[in-house]
Order: sequence, then structure tokens, then C-alpha cells
Amino acid sequence: MDYRPLGRTGLDVSAICLGTMTWGKQNTEAEAHAQLDYALDHGITFIDTAEMYAIPPSAETYGTTETYIGTWLKARGTRDRVILATKVVGPGFDFVRDGDPRLDRKNIVQAVDDSLRRLRTDHIDLYQLHWPDRSTNMFGRLGFRLNPAERMTDPAETLAVLDELVRSGKIRHVGLSNETPWGLMRFLHLAETRGWPRMASIQNPYSLLNRTFEVGLAECAIREDCGLLAYAPLGAGTLTGKYLDGARPPGARMTLFPGMTRYATGPGLRAIPRYVDIARRHGLDPAQMAIAFCLGRPFMTSVIIGATTMDQLAADIAAAGVALPEPVLEEIEAVHTEIPNPCP
Repeated sequence: MDYRPLGRTGLDVSAICLGTMTWGKQNTEAEAHAQLDYALDHGITFIDTAEMYAIPPSAETYGTTETYIGTWLKARGTRDRVILATKVVGPGFDFVRDGDPRLDRKNIVQAVDDSLRRLRTDHIDLYQLHWPDRSTNMFGRLGFRLNPAERMTDPAETLAVLDELVRSGKIRHVGLSNETPWGLMRFLHLAETRGWPRMASIQNPYSLLNRTFEVGLAECAIREDCGLLAYAPLGAGTLTGKYLDGARPPGARMTLFPGMTRYATGPGLRAIPRYVDIARRHGLDPAQMAIAFCLGRPFMTSVIIGATTMDQLAADIAAAGVALPEPVLEEIEAVHTEIPNPCP
């Protein structure tokens, strides 16, 4: 396993991060613990979760994933061996707190305390803003359109309370998620001019099907030492090839949740078999090729994997040892040029 700097924090994190959003929906507590044990034994030191998890979100499963991680940390005594990241939700879910979650002082203070309780720890290593508290283009939207009636919490208020929490010791470092170049640079400017915590990372989608991060954020990530934590590197499992020709394997995510259509677009359905074919013709596992491609990007800090079975987990972690030869990379670029970003 490779280990890479987490921004300018002085921490090194495993190049593969263990994602957890299925725990409490598709995976039981015992299965979550087994995944954590295996990942730690195979060099993964970085765990990512969120107060919102499990996904798809619901009032019944809200906070469950953090709870499972907390029981594992208590049972195994492994808190000092892992770097633990979680997230606070932005607006949009009426079952969170008082029904109006924002990235304001009141919400963030309560969210941190609730996460610490569920995680059974006295500090969070990386605390991330799950999505912006403003109208912007995220979750599959490419074009930006300002909402004149938006309610936006001032980023200065958000970063000021994060500064208080860092000073208190409850969180160590801060990061962004589902953010834009404007948002990233605004937070970095506030940190530099007011002495507040600097964003250490940005967690956005990135895969063979969605390379929009390269357009505006890649340069920011490299020049500002605020690397990408890539989520959905397998495009919700589509890049494994298991959904080809309309297949819906029992227990698979798109079988259980057919409303998840982000990776079922027309262009995506044309691109996915092309990428799977490249892998198979070169004797590669399609999932490992997809993850290895992400790992090779110069702006990448860590690639977040998620699995519902131990076989999937083992294969995904093994991608850390896969080096893609130049002919594979050239074929990937050819498909990308022909069908760019089919599933943003």
C-alpha cells in the first residue's frame, strides 16, 4: 500500500480509503467489522464515513454507519491506528436535527458532538462539509444557474466554527466534499487571511465515467496541496461490468435501488462496455483497472472504495498494486475523447 500526504496536515493516508456508506443498509454491523478488520490488516489506515450514512439516506438509518465504526473502534482498540474522516450534511433533509440542517455554527457544533458520540472517540481526524450550503452545480449537474432565492450560510461563519472545534481538539483537520473551484478557493482565501484551518482535501466524484474534476479543480488541487479524495471510482459498480446488457445481479446496488440512475445514462451505457472491454483484452480485472487509473492521477490523495462482499473488498484493495501499461492508458484516453464525462 502506498501512503500519501493529506494536504499540509503532516498526516499520511493510505492511497486507498475504506468507504462505508453501505453499512446499515446493505451490510450488517458484523459485516462492517469484518471489512474494517480486513482493510486494516491489508494496509488501509484511512476510513471515510458521514453522519448521513447509510445511503440511500433515511431517518431510520441516519447515523448508523458511524455507530458501527464506533463499536468496532471500542471492540478492537484500534483508534490510534486509523485516520478517521466523517462529514456534516448540508441543507436538504428534514429528518436531520431541527429539520433545517445548514453549515452554520449551531448545526456544526451539534453535528460534531453527535458524530463523536456515535464514533466513540474524542476527536475526528478529518471533518468534511458534505456538500455546499448554497445553490451550485453538484450531484450530476454540469451547468451553473444561480438561485436568486438561495439561502447561503456565509463560508466565513462555517470556517470560524470549524476553527473553534479545531482549537478545542474535537477535530484535527477540515476538508470539503462535492465542491467547486469557487468554493475551494473561497475557503482557502479565508484560511490564509484570517488564520483559520486550511482545507486539507476535497472529496468529489471521479472515475473513468466522470473526469470533470480535471477541468477546473485539478489545478487547484495540485497548486494548493488540497488533493482529491475520489468517491465512486467504479461508477456505482457499473465499471465492474456486472450490469452489462441490462443485467441486475441479486443484491447489487442498482438492483436494490433502481432509482439510482446517475450511471445509467445513454452515453454511459455506451462508454461502460468500452472500458470493460479494454480491461478484459489486456488481462485486467475491470474494477482494478478503474481504480488503478484513478490512483495514477497527479492530483489524487486517496481513492475511496466501497464493497458489500469480502471478495469485492479484496479485489478493490489489490488494485493498489496494479500499474496500467501505456497501451491501456492510450485506449482509455481514446474512449474518453470520444465519450467525455458521460456520467457527471
